[in-house]
Amino acid sequence: MFVSVILRVAARGDGVTADGRFFALAAPGDSIGGDGGIIPGPHHAEPPCRHFPTCGGCQLQHLDDASYADFLNDRVAAALSGQQLDAPILSPHISPPFSRRRASLRAERRGRSVLLGFNEGRSHRIVDVAECHVLRPELFALVAPLRKLLVGLLPDRRGGEVRMSLADQGVDLLIEGVEAAGLDAAELLTAFAEANKLARLAIDDGYGPQTRWEPEPVTITLGGVPVPLPPAAFLQATEDGEAALVAAVRAGIGGATTVADLFAGLGTFALAMADGRRVYAAEAARDAVLSLKAAGARAQLQLFADHRDLYRRPLDEKECARFEAVVLDPPRSGAEAQMPALAKAGPPRIAYASCNPATFARDAKLLIAGGYRLEQVMPIGQFRWSTHAELVGHFVR
Repeated sequence: MFVSVILRVAARGDGVTADGRFFALAAPGDSIGGDGGIIPGPHHAEPPCRHFPTCGGCQLQHLDDASYADFLNDRVAAALSGQQLDAPILSPHISPPFSRRRASLRAERRGRSVLLGFNEGRSHRIVDVAECHVLRPELFALVAPLRKLLVGLLPDRRGGEVRMSLADQGVDLLIEGVEAAGLDAAELLTAFAEANKLARLAIDDGYGPQTRWEPEPVTITLGGVPVPLPPAAFLQATEDGEAALVAAVRAGIGGATTVADLFAGLGTFALAMADGRRVYAAEAARDAVLSLKAAGARAQLQLFADHRDLYRRPLDEKECARFEAVVLDPPRSGAEAQMPALAKAGPPRIAYASCNPATFARDAKLLIAGGYRLEQVMPIGQFRWSTHAELVGHFVR
């Protein structure tokens, strides 16, 4: 005898019944038996990876694409509802498997072997990955060689972190928490970089990244413009997701010819908008600003990159009034400090890209109170099979 049916998936990935009970690894349409067991329904998918559900890199491989899209929509709708807001929510864009171009993996040496992978869910234990269905193949191909390299760099029972990004020239690799002093270590790193055709290899022993291998300057192309890529710099998780974000932001600013890009990073949006527009780009990270400034100058764009911490020094009302559109892409904490000036004197259109539906909804309420209307929201699932939801919202006065 069946007790109940799973109606939806909650924010942390558990299935929820009509009477409010939570069941791990349950999909919408699954039935819950009298013993609490899950009887798979039409939306319950067979997880493709042997490490699921232990590995914390994915939480939702048991959902099919339709229910995963519903999950992303529900995350956005719940955040808006929490602020008493409502808006049309478009069909989500979901990045495909094997498309993640950046990742951080944890490493730990145990005798003559090294564990390398993601943490277990809600744990510090490392899952020693033998396969991964989210990483780009170019990144995963380095996992086995890295284990051998780290045996010679990590002390026994000590850990480190490996950051990988796919740049224009190949894989950009940063190894943190290791020391590589002396000629033997230098030769080991050089041989590894050459054998694996790395774009760059850097080491961080606690005093910042130190480049050990970089045959040519490493770049990442954004908006058709090569941008110098600092070690461990932020990139959108997938090229596919970046393209969807850029398209949604461009649609949100319409025909605006003077645009401010706030929290601009390396220029994901600024460079994509600088085709005939005048763009002001504000960013707090100094190395990112210098890279963006150099790229804009080389491409002869009408782009002004400003080293500015928008939490401590947001644009004031006079500055906000200068633009025909504003693009926001803040960290997870949102852009609350910038909202008062935008709400009072902001431009006709705002495109807000967010990696946290809750802080987006909080900021949206402030904009709406100032006279804006939330025209639409597009969810984006760059982190496929995870509970992480991103979005782009369009605001108009």
